[in-house]
Amino acid sequence: MSEETTTAEKPSHVRDSVRLGIVVGALGVVFGDIGTSPIYTLQTVFNPADPHPVPVSTGNVFGVVSLIFWSVTIIVTVTYVLLAMRADNDGEGGIMALITLLRRLGSQRGKRAAVLLAGLGIFGAALFFGDSMITPAISVLSAVEGLKVVSGSLDAWIVPITVVIIIGLFLVQRRGTAAVGRVFGPVMIAWFVVVGACGVAGIAEHPDILKALSPTYAIGFMAGHFDIAFFALAAVVLAVTGAEALYADMGHFGRRAITRGWLFLVFPACVLSYLGQGALILEDQANVSSPFFLLVPSWGRLPMVVLATAATVIASQAVITGAYSVTAQAAQLGYLPRLRIAHTSETERGQIYVPWINWLLLVSVLTLVFAFRSSTALAFAFGMAVTGTITITTLLFFYVARAKWGTPRWLIGAGAAVLLSVDLLFVAANLTKLVHGAWLPLLIGLTVFTIMTTWQRGRHIVTAERERHEGSLREFVEQLRNRDTPTQQVPGTAVFLNRGGATAPLALRANAEHNHVRHEHVVIMSLETEPVPRVADGERVSVEGLGHKDDGIVFVTARYGYMETPDVPAALALLDPAATEGRLQLDEASYFLSKIELQRGTAPTMAGWRKRLFIATSYITADAAEYFGLPRDRTVIMGSRIDV
Repeated sequence: MSEETTTAEKPSHVRDSVRLGIVVGALGVVFGDIGTSPIYTLQTVFNPADPHPVPVSTGNVFGVVSLIFWSVTIIVTVTYVLLAMRADNDGEGGIMALITLLRRLGSQRGKRAAVLLAGLGIFGAALFFGDSMITPAISVLSAVEGLKVVSGSLDAWIVPITVVIIIGLFLVQRRGTAAVGRVFGPVMIAWFVVVGACGVAGIAEHPDILKALSPTYAIGFMAGHFDIAFFALAAVVLAVTGAEALYADMGHFGRRAITRGWLFLVFPACVLSYLGQGALILEDQANVSSPFFLLVPSWGRLPMVVLATAATVIASQAVITGAYSVTAQAAQLGYLPRLRIAHTSETERGQIYVPWINWLLLVSVLTLVFAFRSSTALAFAFGMAVTGTITITTLLFFYVARAKWGTPRWLIGAGAAVLLSVDLLFVAANLTKLVHGAWLPLLIGLTVFTIMTTWQRGRHIVTAERERHEGSLREFVEQLRNRDTPTQQVPGTAVFLNRGGATAPLALRANAEHNHVRHEHVVIMSLETEPVPRVADGERVSVEGLGHKDDGIVFVTARYGYMETPDVPAALALLDPAATEGRLQLDEASYFLSKIELQRGTAPTMAGWRKRLFIATSYITADAAEYFGLPRDRTVIMGSRIDV
């Protein structure tokens, strides 16, 4: 349920203030990436070092500015704001939410297309990790590069200052964004107001640039100068970077707040900036070197560099926390191993910190800064990640629209033909930059995609082999009751975590067969991830008997949404003693985990290199006791070995 729904019965002035607060919060988190793209987009289009440079001329300036305006309108406003954001999964958005919807539709309809598209969606999510590495590097670099406009002597300080800012940014991640988040919104509001005002000043000097709002200039540029315009698309796409953030953060702020923030502030400010920069270039072609900062009066350039740096840090913050969220959701859906996740806010469950991902991103971002050393060089790599994610999101949305809502085929076909044609043009243009840096996000995406699919496949193999070792749970319970397995009952409660209710936990079997003991109350607990972001406490747990009502052995299922972190003791506290054959002694309960040691076997289950990759990936798995919230002093780990 969104914030706006929960405040529906409050007085109108209270509702308005709450809604305004949500919009301000969205401005501080959602729009950082796309809101800072005016810093480098137009400059990159006319970059003379580009392998396919766009000549600076009056006609080309009008065409490029028009192309930017209509690209932002079609991709961001139409594809994301008007269409994709309507496809939510219990209020949550983003490509992982679309994947969950596809998996659900595939299980209901048995459609092979849904499974294939879900796989394509995983590749889109993998590309997002490339975006998470490139965005902090290109954003902060582009802002600090404003120092060159202030004074040419500061050029040598750009990379060192960028490195210090990025290191500081990642070091504070462990503290969470709750405290800093309160100032994000006002800073971004100031940013958009200043950016828009500077754009208006530029337009006032050359008002003819307003003609670029007509689609005839974009169409004429594409049709009349296709050999130039096609290659320009690889840089024009930078204007829509961050579009996925609008969709991914929908669950936190609501579609209405994001839509309002985009239509009433962000979109107008960005358009005014592009128009103003275009006017500045028309006035003097030499301004193409840094039109964004040259649009600012000389006395205000240093403050603008400071404000731009703050805005790009916020943009980086948004994409970093996005990477944490995607990682957590992918782990819940079985595409990545279970990683240690720290919740950084007591009130906002979505604010998390994933240490392993944080340090991986830090090393990756610093490597990119030292390797490319400028925002224009990184721009060639940036576009590929953006266009790939956008195209996949568009494709998945139209499938969901048809399968879930029954949208007429002719409408799906017409909409997909238009929007996918635009997206694929951008993809094709960025492929021309393959040898100039576009290979980087593709390499990152393919690497992450291979890891995710290998983990999913290996996890399936291990689960099947584990079930074979464990044997039937009900048969094992009967053996205990019939004394086929001689055991001595000891007082207390034992909780055994298991993957399901069909097989006996390895730790329970080992305890009975080797230690010859069982506890008075035995809880076999399975944790399930539902295809929804969160599960209400009233629906959290269910209890199932295992054939007898007096043996003290019960099976409990705990359900969690893919955005939640399991807390086993908290879930057990929700149980009704009448359903568990007596009151559980949770304060003194012992928790048993089955630890699996993996080794490469000879069975042709996967290629040899994928087996090695799966085993290597398993080493980063978080400690199970910590992940499930188990008390250390009452947790017993029993091991077993399985061949992959």
